[in-house]
Amino acid sequence: MRNVIARRQPRILIVVSALTLGVAGAGSAQAGAAGHGCPAGEIFATDNTAIITDPADPRLKTRLTRFDREVRQIIRANGARPGASKLLDGVFWSGHLKQATYERSREFDVNKVGREGLHHMAGLIAKQYHQESVLTFRCLPRTSPETDAVEIQAPGVSATRLHDALLANPEARDELGGGSVTLGGRLILVAPLADLPLAQKFTKALGVDWHKAEVRYGGEEFVS
Repeated sequence: MRNVIARRQPRILIVVSALTLGVAGAGSAQAGAAGHGCPAGEIFATDNTAIITDPADPRLKTRLTRFDREVRQIIRANGARPGASKLLDGVFWSGHLKQATYERSREFDVNKVGREGLHHMAGLIAKQYHQESVLTFRCLPRTSPETDAVEIQAPGVSATRLHDALLANPEARDELGGGSVTLGGRLILVAPLADLPLAQKFTKALGVDWHKAEVRYGGEEFVS
């Protein structure tokens, strides 16, 4: 499975008391349980349609201010409430190009929204900004039948470190596809539940103390 934010369909490296992760194959993996501040939904999106391979490309310095304002308007217009919005620096592996690509994007917290509403808004964003897909994540109880993914957040990761770790790990780049970090250096990784052991291993390879990572359970969807 692959991890992207929008346009492509990779994965997303996105997301402290001890919690045993009771997932088949996860063994004794432990990390912090998600706090109660998890929003009803999250949308990961960009207005970029270019393939960027140069980390010094000036397009990666944009703050997506207008995009932020417009997406908030879409959220409000569809009966939900926009929460915080964070700039993200993404690094993704392109199997077609056989190299890492870069992308500046935003993560939008969405409150007072359900699964269908989140899907609808993501579809509007994908269409308006000509994206192949827009990623959504809903926090759910670990035992929910709709839970099929995890979001891992961890401090102390730079885009450069993420890039180098991705190139050094063929399994992670092929299965997870890449990831994102906030401007404050917080890793965000959204991965299928089945890939949790690989995501944990990759996160540790980035130098992250797994006990300081936050794991959120939920449902992910790439909306075209």
